[in-house]
Amino acid sequence: MGLMDKVRAQSTQIAQMAQETAREGKIKLDQAQAKRRADAMFRDLGATVYAERTGRGSPDSKDKIDRLVDALSRQEASQGLGDPDGSAPGTTPPGGTSTGDTTTGAAAAGDAASGDAATGDAAAGGTSPGSTPPGS
Repeated sequence: MGLMDKVRAQSTQIAQMAQETAREGKIKLDQAQAKRRADAMFRDLGATVYAERTGRGSPDSKDKIDRLVDALSRQEASQGLGDPDGSAPGTTPPGGTSTGDTTTGAAAAGDAASGDAATGDAAAGGTSPGSTPPGS
């Protein structure tokens, strides 16, 4: 029976390791999704503020800015902004390395085109830096 006991103990250990790995994976996935949502809201907020400051804002720009700030505050309070250290995108945490999003091209264009589900706002123009406007 010594061999069966060893096999049983080893299978229990492997099952525990698999469960821990699954938990860690879920945490990372949740962080990535929270970061993607926060990045989209920050991008929309930046585009709206820029349009407002350059005289190209819409009549509801101030309301949209308020909605985005509220949505970001709720996101930060409930799930954080997706960064493990809790800093906002594009800021430098105490360690000194930037946490800004360097995603460009198709991935960023896909995020921008999808808009922000939390507020129902689409990114200004539906494109992001490095992407081609629709119909081009």
